[in-house]
Amino acid sequence: MNKKHAYLLLGWTNVGLGIIGAILPVMPTTVFLLIAAWAFSKSSPRWHRWLREHPRFGHLICCWEEHHAMPARAKRFAWTTLAVSWAFTAAILGPLSLAALISGACIAGVAIYIAHIPVIEANKRLLTEPLE
Repeated sequence: MNKKHAYLLLGWTNVGLGIIGAILPVMPTTVFLLIAAWAFSKSSPRWHRWLREHPRFGHLICCWEEHHAMPARAKRFAWTTLAVSWAFTAAILGPLSLAALISGACIAGVAIYIAHIPVIEANKRLLTEPLE
């Protein structure tokens, strides 16, 4: 298997995980689609463009690739999803269980990372696109 095929496989695996994440509330979506976009950028301009132009997730991918930023709404959604994920784990296994403590520490780290990502204004993408 050459590099191009390996990147394509990685891209499609992450698209699949992203789809699962869109259905399951305890699994992320955007991070897998960002990995897929990166892998497609190394292997297939067609599939990379498809992700960037996706009506639901394309703007998030473009914001990240062009500005390493995310919309405020996406940040709030990410934090809410992280909190719900931990609450679900704590409710099932107990808040002081080893799994809840470890996942809580990991979730806290991700939440802190998200807090440090710059916020992009809702109209920033329009300002960065070329005028026709």
